[in-house]
Amino acid sequence: MSIAASPSAPSFSASFCHTRTKSPSSFTRFPSISSHSRLTKPQPLTRRLTLSARLNSVSPDNGDLQGELFHGFSPQRRGRGSPVFVTMPVDSVDPLGQVRRRKTMSQSFKALVAAGVEGVVMEVWWGIVERDQPTLYNWQGYLGIVEMARRCGLKVRAVLAFHQCGTGPGDPHWIPLPLWVLDEIDKNPDLVYSDRFGRRNMEYISLGCDSLPVLQGRSPLQAYADFMRSFRDTFKHLIGVIIIGIQIGMGPAGELRYPSCPTQKLTSAWRSRELGEFQCYDKYMLASLNARAREIGMPEWGNGGPVGASNLMQNPEETEFFRSDDGSWNTSYGTFFLEWYSGMLLLHGERLCREAEAIFWGTKANTSAKVAGFHWHYCTQSHPSELTAGYYNTSTRDGYLPIARMFARYGFSLCCPCFDLQDLDEKQMNPVSSPEGFLRQLLSAARVCDIPVEGETSAMSLDDKSFQQVVKMSKYYSYGLEKPSFSFNFVRMDKNMFELHNWIRFTRFVRQMSDVNIFRAKLDVDAMADSRRFSTSISDVAKFGMASAYC
Repeated sequence: MSIAASPSAPSFSASFCHTRTKSPSSFTRFPSISSHSRLTKPQPLTRRLTLSARLNSVSPDNGDLQGELFHGFSPQRRGRGSPVFVTMPVDSVDPLGQVRRRKTMSQSFKALVAAGVEGVVMEVWWGIVERDQPTLYNWQGYLGIVEMARRCGLKVRAVLAFHQCGTGPGDPHWIPLPLWVLDEIDKNPDLVYSDRFGRRNMEYISLGCDSLPVLQGRSPLQAYADFMRSFRDTFKHLIGVIIIGIQIGMGPAGELRYPSCPTQKLTSAWRSRELGEFQCYDKYMLASLNARAREIGMPEWGNGGPVGASNLMQNPEETEFFRSDDGSWNTSYGTFFLEWYSGMLLLHGERLCREAEAIFWGTKANTSAKVAGFHWHYCTQSHPSELTAGYYNTSTRDGYLPIARMFARYGFSLCCPCFDLQDLDEKQMNPVSSPEGFLRQLLSAARVCDIPVEGETSAMSLDDKSFQQVVKMSKYYSYGLEKPSFSFNFVRMDKNMFELHNWIRFTRFVRQMSDVNIFRAKLDVDAMADSRRFSTSISDVAKFGMASAYC
């Protein structure tokens, strides 16, 4: 088959037909794992999707390609398939609460439906919704997105994001905490985390003041709970029907962890050198540490974080606290500090789980929370980058099982990244890294506690190698389970996703995940990847025009 470009400018026209044969009264993804289940069995849903396209820059002999790319099919999964969701762009809603690029987003949603995607992940930012005044909420933009998803036939997972996004006002993805919260932080800088150098991290309010009335008479926990209640009341007619999942943000990047390393650093290759810094130097965390040390009769242990946990060397074997043989992490003092530090994080997660369970009880939506994938010192004895993030996970202790047990108590699913990462690649940058080892341990904890898992990519990878790694790790979790409860969030939607080559790979992956028993790859990706078949570039000729403007 050959494809030749015509001199005329490329265009794309698409028509979608979406027929629902039965409208479900309720829809849930996973069965509850707690005895007090609030979930019900999903009603059958059948959808017929047809997409027709014309690329006037492609010669008429491309019929086979069109037949395979735009084949009408039913995405209803059978057997043991896993649904795929796609995370929306960070700036889908502007700072004033208005939907951006509404027409383009609608077209993109239709393309996702045609590919067999189950739904979208919508980050709901505290800094946008409650931007100007306490308890003054603006849900307009998010209502618009959910309605758009409903019309297109997509489900929605809402992430209640109580953290900052981006690095500062110059960042195109900059979303700070609410302005009135920033005013309170200006008055009292100890509301945010601090390391031993006095550096403040503005990504998330310190959990040390969770229950204190430091936000104009409310505690941070009360502010989060009020936000959740307002969300529930505003979207009550959609929760459990269109909004089938609600993820509760619990820290920086929405993850249950301390900001031991600034989030922007975690996106760079240099993350593999970061040991991280203990975040226990704001006055509220220090007060808790001091009180705990006095309780056990060791007041000298309550004045700050561990001595000799320097991140400056960026080599754990050259630090007094983290080194393998005689590091103080493995002493009575190390055990005391790490139990307190990780215990405070668990307590924070427990408080949020308890609030969310009470607020969303009976809504038939699945609740979830996310943990971070700090795998870059996984093959050492002390696991320093995990310890500073709040995960007391070492060669002698399982730090993820307590988290999984906590989520199980409240019927939460576990969301985790790293599904696309391979040891072979990561070890080239850092020999002691092991994303696969980390993920296997975390998934084993989820299996032991019988909790559903939501997998995620750590980066926007659109190559077959990354997609097949996701399939491999999802099977590791699901293997042998009678009712595997696994789904996947692809992070995230942008214009590159809709490039023809990338779109082919992504569509293959979605269909493979959706029903692994009946999936048959119909697209010869390797052949399509050969640019010699095209007389001009893919990006010029065969983008999915309905979404290629997404940027």
